Amino acid sequence: MLEQTIAVILAGGVGSRLHPLTQDRAKPAVPFGGKYRIIDFTLANCLHSGLRRILVLTQYKSHSLHKHLRDGWSIFNPELNEYIISVPPQMREGENWYRGTADSMYQNLFLLERSNIKYVVILSGDHIYRMDYVPMLNQHIQTGAELTIACMSIPINEAFRFGIMSVDESRHIRSFVEKPEHADPIPGHPDQALASMGIYVFSVDCLKRSLEENISNPNTRHDFGSDVIPGLIQKEEVYAYPFGGKEGRVSRDHYWRDVGTIDSYYQANMDLLQTVPPINLYQQDWYIRSYQKPVAPAKMVSGASGTEGITINSIIGGGVIVSGGCVQNSIIFQDARILDTAIVENSLIFDHVVINPGCHIRNCIIDKHVTLPPKTQVGINREEDEKRFVISEQGIVVIPKGYQFNSATH
Repeated sequence: MLEQTIAVILAGGVGSRLHPLTQDRAKPAVPFGGKYRIIDFTLANCLHSGLRRILVLTQYKSHSLHKHLRDGWSIFNPELNEYIISVPPQMREGENWYRGTADSMYQNLFLLERSNIKYVVILSGDHIYRMDYVPMLNQHIQTGAELTIACMSIPINEAFRFGIMSVDESRHIRSFVEKPEHADPIPGHPDQALASMGIYVFSVDCLKRSLEENISNPNTRHDFGSDVIPGLIQKEEVYAYPFGGKEGRVSRDHYWRDVGTIDSYYQANMDLLQTVPPINLYQQDWYIRSYQKPVAPAKMVSGASGTEGITINSIIGGGVIVSGGCVQNSIIFQDARILDTAIVENSLIFDHVVINPGCHIRNCIIDKHVTLPPKTQVGINREEDEKRFVISEQGIVVIPKGYQFNSATH
């Protein structure tokens, strides 16, 4: 089965709702959790599931993503027909960049046709979750499905953000509506709806037929959720696969997050700081792989004033030095510096950020290569912050990569 399967990761979205974190990088390449990139979760799922032929379809601002794949994921053996290949837009059909998720697959059908496969697992590169894809593949084959869609229950008041489906007792999908204003609830659960996770298993012949039909229709958005899937349900065998079932090797934490906005991204990081995090990153046979730069261990030491470096309920990356500063309920990425009497609360501090003495940082995301002048305050005075930075709906202040403070006005 696995030797007849290829995985395709869609990693070309603009990520505009994550701006300015996506100002210079693709959304799947945004750092996460003190040591990862977002795409590492999908790639780790493929690795542990035994899917070792992987195409990553990239597009916007893809340099850092390509570099990460090269540095952290050059682990497969081409002589054994294993690979992770970054595939930039090739404009094989017309002069357009990808016009939607279906178009991105259509323009790369030639890669599938020459791979001699029967099944295609289509995945998103910008979700945080752990999943064994093998049981889903098994169900796809056993039911004789042309398409299988991974699904999960969500609060019905969030249904407008997802593709919503209804199924019968055999998991046969009877309807699918993309981002409905009013969703049908799950029978017996009026406050829940059944949502697509954007994880698909296609039989390759069906995928080819459906994409060719979609592209030939000028009145579509060339998108799986809006166009391809609703059309397939009317004429093909399409089944749902419930996320977090009993099958598979991954421990069942039922955690899946779309981190497409600043607030959802921030909250998913903060989830890792819970006493028992809702996603299990500590399963020893299901670790999330990433590129690990060879840095020194983190350390907490006294500052020049004699104040002890303190961390409370935080994740501290390699190479970090907390010298007389205080870090609480925060995630500090590699090689950051928190110096004498500085206070960091409820924040994400990316690589190579220097927070100088006397600073007070609260409810912030600070991107790479930012140096805060002494006694700078961010997240304390919203009126002042709004003059300089993006602030999310829930009040998270985002300082962009490489931001230069004016020392006279900080």
